[in-house]
Amino acid sequence: MHSIIELFKEGGFIMYPLLVFSIITWAVGIYKILYINKFRKQARHYHDEATRIIVAKKFHEMDWLYKNCPEVIAKTHYAIFDEANSKEEAEARVQRRLIETNQALKKHLWMLGTVGSSAPFVGLFGTVWGIMGSFSAIGAAGKAGFAVVAASISEALIATAAGILVAVVAVMFYNYLQVKIGEINTEFKNALGDMAEQFNSIKK
Repeated sequence: MHSIIELFKEGGFIMYPLLVFSIITWAVGIYKILYINKFRKQARHYHDEATRIIVAKKFHEMDWLYKNCPEVIAKTHYAIFDEANSKEEAEARVQRRLIETNQALKKHLWMLGTVGSSAPFVGLFGTVWGIMGSFSAIGAAGKAGFAVVAASISEALIATAAGILVAVVAVMFYNYLQVKIGEINTEFKNALGDMAEQFNSIKK
């Protein structure tokens, strides 16, 4: 039974870029999961606090609240509570801020998509390289046989499997995060809409 290190060595030089891809996948995937979970908790917290302020009509506390929350959340809420804008201008500003929020949530996600689409081809390159090594070994030995090509074929198969494995993990992270970000965007947008309606009704 081969150890992971032995398999890595047998996979040839192509395993090194695949290792880099794997590190990027896990680092970005875990970071984004932690980031969006933190964003969701913070958004709910500041939404609840803003709702409390609106109900109590203590609007002077709103400025302090959003100076102490993440900019990606604060900027969108400022668009709602800026009384200098008309309703149409406020809605347009909110839409622009929501786009910025969506971009912040999706930041670095392209890396997972790139790894998911390119890792199989990197593994395939390792396969081609291993097959070329097989033919080279046959030429050098002057005869064919499993013993002659075994090392090169093993390298090719390991590289292929590694490329597919890295791609599968990257795609799973990518799809999961896309769904979660979509849910958070919808939740965030709906909460803003409810808050704007509540603010406008109390302000009248």
